Amino acid sequence: MDKEKLTKSLKEMIIELGGSHVGIGTTQTLKGGPESTDLNYVLKGAKSFITFAVPFNQELIEPYLAKKDFSLNENKIRTTTFAGGISLEVAGFLNQLNYKAIPIAPNFIYRKDTPNGIRDRKPLISHKYLAVRSGVGFFGYSGSILTKEYGSSIVLSSVVTNAQLTPTDQIPESENYCDECMLCKLSCISNYISDEKIKVNIGGNDFKYQKPNSHWRCIVICGGATGLHSSKKYSTWSPGRFDLPNEDAEFEALREKSMAAYVERPKKDTVFYHPGVPEYKMQYTCSTCQFICHPEKNIRNKRYKLFKNNGVIVEDKVGNRRSVSPNEAEQIILEMSEDRKKLYVD
Repeated sequence: MDKEKLTKSLKEMIIELGGSHVGIGTTQTLKGGPESTDLNYVLKGAKSFITFAVPFNQELIEPYLAKKDFSLNENKIRTTTFAGGISLEVAGFLNQLNYKAIPIAPNFIYRKDTPNGIRDRKPLISHKYLAVRSGVGFFGYSGSILTKEYGSSIVLSSVVTNAQLTPTDQIPESENYCDECMLCKLSCISNYISDEKIKVNIGGNDFKYQKPNSHWRCIVICGGATGLHSSKKYSTWSPGRFDLPNEDAEFEALREKSMAAYVERPKKDTVFYHPGVPEYKMQYTCSTCQFICHPEKNIRNKRYKLFKNNGVIVEDKVGNRRSVSPNEAEQIILEMSEDRKKLYVD
């Protein structure tokens, strides 16, 4: 098939299926990029990629950050699964046209040939690098991909193929709304976002964002093992109240301790499955840096205040969660049996 016609059809297909932004690139547009831009890692003879964004339900973000409604957890799980389904359908479509194509899941699929296997959390292909190079979005301070309409409240997925496609242009830096307000960093209770910048060159173009600290900082918080800020005045949706260490090296030890308690706590709400945690079941209790970011600064500020000013989460014996004042939370913990208390505190 003519590559222009095929490119047009694929872009239209993804939008029709529920994507909001589509980008296309080739091995040439990725030339010289980091290891996770090597399309041949997943498909020998690959020539092109298609990557796209699917937005989360924007109406659920503020109730979630205010700790009034946990529904965004389920929406994020379902939307992520939906985006992976679009990749699968696009790859199937290309296969029917006699091209080779591999769908790349949005998340939780890691390289096994690294020093520590899946514990290194290295993706087969970086959706973020593909997205920023092909114009789906641009890097924010946090390293998340931002879109003009939805900020970083999106999920990314991709397809790698040996079809020859016409690449799309990256977004000019002048259109990047990120003003380094740093609310993403301020909202991260584990200090996952460092003060050091990463600079990468992909296809002759430079990109930069803040280097993350140890990924364990994000895992124990976003995955729900714990979530209380060191001030004890606010929290994520996690009822865990384990003390957060300062050093990266101490976070893996915290992960082992807090996850052991986490798996014993009730899971009343929707879960997703992750190969790297005990019993595999997890929930999104944070993603705060992702959901706070918005193209309009006044909305960012509003969301940050909602997160900080709406108390801390506690849960009952069957897993119902609610936000209470810091003092009320302390009293609830104090009145727990010693066995139950071990599920939430050091």
